[in-house]
Amino acid sequence: MPKRHELSDAQWTRLQPLLPSRNPGRPRVDDRHILNGILWKLATGAPWRDLPERYGPWQTVYTRFWRWTRARIWDRLFATIQQQADAAGQIDWELHFVDGTVIRAHQHAAGAKGGTKRRRRSGAARAASRPRSTSAPRAAASR
Repeated sequence: MPKRHELSDAQWTRLQPLLPSRNPGRPRVDDRHILNGILWKLATGAPWRDLPERYGPWQTVYTRFWRWTRARIWDRLFATIQQQADAAGQIDWELHFVDGTVIRAHQHAAGAKGGTKRRRRSGAARAASRPRSTSAPRAAASR
């Protein structure tokens, strides 16, 4: 029996052929352990460093997650599974879900720091304009 947030045998059987093939050379950590670690992390929201040891080193799980994200593996996995489910008639396209989450914020949290920003004059514009001070420059006193 799989632990919470882990793939069942049926889910793994369905996903395994869709994963990228292994490159020859250095052996890769088992994909199922890595996927279970990624699912655990995403479901719990815990930091990568808090990943349980049963999934292997957190750096390995994180690196695989990041590489597959950059290579768009996740997008292909989800699209393929969706196509398979649609072909099997498992998706009801008439049913829609809307996230009804409401998060209240403090009344002052609506925007950034108030007021408009004053435009700063460039150094050239400051040098070309007459001085704003009416006092004459003082000579250095030497005694």
